[in-house]
Amino acid sequence: MKEKIKETLKKIIFFIINPRFLFCFGIAWIITNGWSYAMFTIGMFFDIGWMIALSSAYLAFLWLPVSPEKLVTIAIAMFLLKWLFPNDEKTLGRLKEMHALLKGKHNDRKARKKAREESKDGKSDEKDEKTESGEIEKGTDNGVENKNSENEDNINE
Repeated sequence: MKEKIKETLKKIIFFIINPRFLFCFGIAWIITNGWSYAMFTIGMFFDIGWMIALSSAYLAFLWLPVSPEKLVTIAIAMFLLKWLFPNDEKTLGRLKEMHALLKGKHNDRKARKKAREESKDGKSDEKDEKTESGEIEKGTDNGVENKNSENEDNINE
């Protein structure tokens, strides 16, 4: 188990520290974040209120825990990597391996979920068949009236 985790971490780290990916990540960061830091700096330097307000509002959004900024930045970086370096077989190969792995896991989860739902549907169908055949009806215990339900009816009257 530890070896599998080490191997996975090693692949991810080598993918991230690749100079081409770092270059693309830098461009993606400038697209998603850098402009707001630059605009804030320029606004502060020249005392331009609207620049300060706009950039600080966006920066405040970036620091929220629910901000999808990091996911968007990585997605843009991967797109740029494919677009700028289409012949980088090593990095793109690792990216395709990770995609196939995640896609396989996703398909496995979908199959397990579908199997669980089908098994639940099958069990509920069996219960419905039993009640339709008259073997066991609601409010009875093997065909004998449930005395607790009668006592509750008498109490409520």
